[in-house]
Amino acid sequence: MLRRDRVVAMVTLFLLHIFTVGAAFAVVKLTPARNLEPRPAAVASRDLVRSNGAPLPAADAAAPVPTATALSSRLAGLLRPEINAVVIDAATRRVLFDQRGGKAAVPASTTKLVTSTAVLAAVGPDHRLTTKVVQSGSGSGVVLVGGGDPTLAGPAVTPARLAAAYPRPASIVELARQTAAALKRTGKTQVRLDFDASLYGGSRTAPGWKPNYLKDGEAAPVTALMIDEGRVTPGVDTAPRVQDPVTTAVQVFGRQLQRYGITVRPGNRVVAAKGATQLAAVQSPPVSALVEQLLTTSDNDLAEAMARQVAIKQRLTPDFAGVAKGVHDALAGLGVSQGVQTFDGSGLSIKNMITPEGLARVLSLAASGRHPELRSVITGMPVAGFSGTLSGRYLGPTTQTAAGLVRAKTGTLSDVSTLAGLAYDADGRLLAFAFMANKVKDVAATRSSLDLLATAVAGCGC
Repeated sequence: MLRRDRVVAMVTLFLLHIFTVGAAFAVVKLTPARNLEPRPAAVASRDLVRSNGAPLPAADAAAPVPTATALSSRLAGLLRPEINAVVIDAATRRVLFDQRGGKAAVPASTTKLVTSTAVLAAVGPDHRLTTKVVQSGSGSGVVLVGGGDPTLAGPAVTPARLAAAYPRPASIVELARQTAAALKRTGKTQVRLDFDASLYGGSRTAPGWKPNYLKDGEAAPVTALMIDEGRVTPGVDTAPRVQDPVTTAVQVFGRQLQRYGITVRPGNRVVAAKGATQLAAVQSPPVSALVEQLLTTSDNDLAEAMARQVAIKQRLTPDFAGVAKGVHDALAGLGVSQGVQTFDGSGLSIKNMITPEGLARVLSLAASGRHPELRSVITGMPVAGFSGTLSGRYLGPTTQTAAGLVRAKTGTLSDVSTLAGLAYDADGRLLAFAFMANKVKDVAATRSSLDLLATAVAGCGC
C-alpha cells in the first residue's frame, strides 16, 4: 500500500474508533461540566461518526513486526535521559524497544488506564450508578441515598444543556420531581430530609495528594453523594470545589423538593434501612460511557468514582486502601498486574508507581479482543490531533504525520510527563507504547519529546 493510501486508511480507522460512544470531545482539558456540550457539528455530521457501535478494526495480522534494531535506531536519538520507555507488539506482547521499561515511575494520569481496565473487568461495561430516595424508617421522612455518581447534574445545568449532553448525566432536579410526585400520591406534602453517603468510607483525599488539589479544582473530596462534581461554579474548569459536597447536594435537593410543593425539614446523616421503600431513582450513563469520558477528558473525579466501584464490587473497604487492593486484584485476574501499584484512581497521587511495561501490557490486552468488556479503554483514549487531551497536540510539522494514527492517554504533574497508548506503524502493525519521565525540569519540552517518540513509532516501516 502506498504511504498516502496508508495514512488515509489509518486515519479513517481511527476516526471510526474515536467517535464511538463518548469519545469525540475536542478539548484540551475537559472537566465533567464541559461534558454537557454537544459534539462539534463539523465532526458529528460525518458518516463515520454516526456509525456508533461499529466493531473495532483489527490490526493487520500479516503485517511484519518491526525489528528491535530498526525501531531502536528510530527512537534512540529522540530519548531524553530521564525517559523510561517501552514499545511492544500488541498481538504477541513481545518487547521491541526497552529503555528501563521495567522501572516503575510516577504515572500521573496514565493511572486512569489501569483504573478503567479494572472497573470494566470488575463491574462490567453496562453497570450504572444509582442515586435514589427511599422512605425513612419512621415513615415521616425521606432519605437521599448517594450511589457514587459524581456526574449527577444540579439545577445550574439547564434542560437544553442536559438534553445536548453526551453521555447524558442523571439530574437531581428529575430525582426531586419523581420524589415529590411519589409523596403527593400518598398525601404527603411535608417531610424530613435525611441523607445517606455511607457507600464510601475513609479519607476523602488520597495518600500522595497535594493540599492545593481541592482548592485549585483538580478534584473534589471523594464522596458518594455530590452534584456537578462538587464544583462551586458548574461548567467552569478552574472553579474551586465546595468544602462539603454532601451537604451541598442535600441542600440543593431540598430546595428542588420545595419547588415541587414539598415542605422540607432538615434531617440527619443516616444509613438507609435495607429494603426501605424506594420513592425515586436516577441512573448515570453506563460504566462504558463513563470510562470513555474519564479517559478522553482525563476526569479525576470520575476516575476516583470508578475505582471505588471496583472496591465495592469486590467487597473490600470502600476507601483508598480498598481501591488499591481492588484495582490490583482486578488486574491480577486479567494477568496484567505486574509492575502496577496505585493508591488512587486518578493518578494525582505521587505515591503511584507503574512501569512502562505494565502500562503497555494493559493496553495490549484491551486491544486484543480477548476481553470485549475492555473495549472502552481503547475507544476512550484521545486520538492524536483530534480529541480530548491530544486535540491540541500532533499539529506541528514534526508530529503531524501521526495525527489520527496514535491514540494515547496523557499524564502530567508538576514534574511528571507520561504518555501511553497504541499506534499502527507504517506496515499496519499495532504497537503498544509507554513513555514516562519523572523529576523533569521542563514538562512542556519533555511532553514534546514524548510526542516525537510516538510519531516515530507510528512512522516505523521497519
